Amino acid sequence: MTRVLIAGLGNMGLSHALAHHVHDGAEVVGLVNRSGEVADEALVGYPVFTDFDEALAKAKPDLVVIATYSDSHADYAVAAMEAGAHVFLEKPLATTVADAQRVVRTATRLNRKLVVGYILRHHPSWVRLIEEARNLGGPYVFRMNLNQQSAGAEWETHKALMQTTAPIVDCGVHYVDVWCQITDAKPVSVNGMGLRLSDEIAEDMYNYGQFQVTFDDGSVGWYEAGWGPMMSETAFFVKDVISPNGSVSITEADKSGSSDVDGHTRVGGLLVHTPAVDRVIELPDEPGHQELCDAEQAYILRAIEEDIDLTRHMQDAVQSLAICLAADESVRTGKPINLEATQ
Repeated sequence: MTRVLIAGLGNMGLSHALAHHVHDGAEVVGLVNRSGEVADEALVGYPVFTDFDEALAKAKPDLVVIATYSDSHADYAVAAMEAGAHVFLEKPLATTVADAQRVVRTATRLNRKLVVGYILRHHPSWVRLIEEARNLGGPYVFRMNLNQQSAGAEWETHKALMQTTAPIVDCGVHYVDVWCQITDAKPVSVNGMGLRLSDEIAEDMYNYGQFQVTFDDGSVGWYEAGWGPMMSETAFFVKDVISPNGSVSITEADKSGSSDVDGHTRVGGLLVHTPAVDRVIELPDEPGHQELCDAEQAYILRAIEEDIDLTRHMQDAVQSLAICLAADESVRTGKPINLEATQ
């Protein structure tokens, strides 16, 4: 039985906690929450801590699930591994490449399992999209976005996230990771732009951004993300992969709204286009948000039990983060970033 401590009980942390609550191979030994309160009835009764270090010392977990704000990810992950635990870390891995590399070095040095929360890697429809795109062959054009028209509590959550992380980083790491799995090439350069569209966020932050990436196999990618009540819900969910031999596109149009969490992962169907023929792949009965979180947590438990080699996973997590952080730097400086000079 793996002893599990969950830090952070927001949207993702709560789902991860519920995943371990029902898993036969997990024992929840503690929850870390700034308020010290647990609203979900299923989790009432577990020990609750307000201090992460105290929770590590008293709960003595085998696995720590970290779903706090991004600026605490690296320090919490290193502390957990130094205390003897394996780590599941919500994306982004860190807020700097140096911190991301520090986390990975610690996992390697201490022989700890480290899984980063790239939920699309556990979604069968996204796995199929990657497979179909790779079958077409590159070089590729990637066209993807995820704009969210948020208001009320959702806007408050986004404003809190933007205290440490821009939308193009927070959301972008998922889709850049998909690009990297498809092309399997090294990124060469990044160019970004963005705009602060609200006086409710810090002057040095922006709630709309986009960036372009070039890869050493000739592939190019474009990603766009914006948060806030002013965002348009027209074409907020574009997911296209284009190659000389055709294209693969997500066709799912039944989106209840751009802020719907389940809608961010839902595919529904793929349109595979070639000059000779179009083929529609229906993907019914897709997993929902909680089922995907269940799959993520089952994977880290299996990685611990079966001693799965996670070296490539950790390398990929650093690379996708490095691309998005370079995009953020490009937005802030107004200059393109040469990734080859930083590798």
